Amino acid sequence: MIQAQDIYQIGKLTKAHGLKGEINFQFTDDIWDRTDASYLICDIDGIYVPFFLEEYRFRSDTTALVKFEDIDTIEAVQMLVNANVYFEKKHQEELDDDEVSLNYFIGFTMTDGDTDETIGTITAIDDNTENWLFVVERPDGSEVLIPAHEEFISSINQEDKLMVMDLPIGLLDI
Repeated sequence: MIQAQDIYQIGKLTKAHGLKGEINFQFTDDIWDRTDASYLICDIDGIYVPFFLEEYRFRSDTTALVKFEDIDTIEAVQMLVNANVYFEKKHQEELDDDEVSLNYFIGFTMTDGDTDETIGTITAIDDNTENWLFVVERPDGSEVLIPAHEEFISSINQEDKLMVMDLPIGLLDI
């Protein structure tokens, strides 16, 4: 059974395309094209279900038309419309370190390298600006934005899902 802690969201299926089982896939991460994974995981009524790729073709740098195995009718595709699409974190290991998606770190605990105090949990990646940001939920429930820049990351423990940061003095007070 696929568990939420083993996956991360990479997009959403938005609408049917044609009558033979294709569906429009809006993605935020193209890792599914850069690895040997043969399936995508969709959230179907709260259950994470793998769907095996038959074929796909890109429409833009953020959308693709996808055809899943055994999904051959417009009715079958309609059941997938608006489903969130996920990818297993274990496939990140197939990539070089410089290819790892920042979405992989959602769910990691972030700590301050100087004080060893917990900053919070990474809940999202804000890519709306030129400099991407980690959205971190602090222990008190507030959110803080931390630059997702490699010079601030001192270490990453994938097994414990821990990221240690060396942040400029005062950054957390902003």
